[in-house]
Amino acid sequence: MVNRSEFMIEARELAYYYPGEEKNSFPALSGINLAVSRGEYLALIGPNGSGKTTLLKLFNALLAPCEGEVLVEGISTVDENKIAEVRRYCGMIFQNPDNQLVATTVEEDIAFGLENMALPSAEIQNKVIAVAHLLGLEHLLHQPPHLLSGGEKQRVAIAGVLAMQPHCILMDEPTAMLDFTGRRDVIETVRGLNRDQGIAVIHVTHFPEEAVYADRIIILNQGRLVMQGPPEIVLSDVSLLHSLGLQGPAAVELAALLREDGFDLPPQLIHCRELVHSLCSLERKS
Repeated sequence: MVNRSEFMIEARELAYYYPGEEKNSFPALSGINLAVSRGEYLALIGPNGSGKTTLLKLFNALLAPCEGEVLVEGISTVDENKIAEVRRYCGMIFQNPDNQLVATTVEEDIAFGLENMALPSAEIQNKVIAVAHLLGLEHLLHQPPHLLSGGEKQRVAIAGVLAMQPHCILMDEPTAMLDFTGRRDVIETVRGLNRDQGIAVIHVTHFPEEAVYADRIIILNQGRLVMQGPPEIVLSDVSLLHSLGLQGPAAVELAALLREDGFDLPPQLIHCRELVHSLCSLERKS
């Protein structure tokens, strides 16, 4: 029985120190208060070492809080009797899909987590087929994972998590090792799952063009939450992004340069199409 709370995930005064760190040293995370709603698409951005991956691992119960607490569907992640349940609710997708693919065929890989749940064979087969159809993997079911493209491998990793019917998918830079086509395919897949299936997504990314699709963006720096809000607000704050060594989307960076040259552009342009329309409007007015 799920102890349903108001939020999918809650972090309350969360702090984490890696083993060997002193309490007065720089923590991986400190004072994190965060609530994630069901069906929300949340992007996490920040410099290297800001605590993004650590936060995902705390949400998935791969790490236990040093201070504060994490609740997943109202369940504490330190409840040892509920860790498997927490991980089923919050499925994790890692940066390198090769670290997540363990079987000799795509079909077996998707079924791996279901078999660990000791489900009947017929039910496992039905779930594998349904997920493969949803993600367009039917033609690859009997292929060895190592022969797939990077984007295909990542979709198989997503399928393995999705087969266990998670409430949330945690993604740790899932497109970092992919080319443009692979990145596009993975992001479109995840956006579709969020939109059509209502699955919450927490997406760590270094690509601002991926973060623009989130409902909300969180910026972490030195283990602390420094800003959060809708993409058009967060990604338009070029001064803050640059101070943290981050870049905004191409449209934001170009619009900022054009404003410096006297172009009267509206604020909060984060999509290239919006920028093009604004520039065309200026041309017509002139």
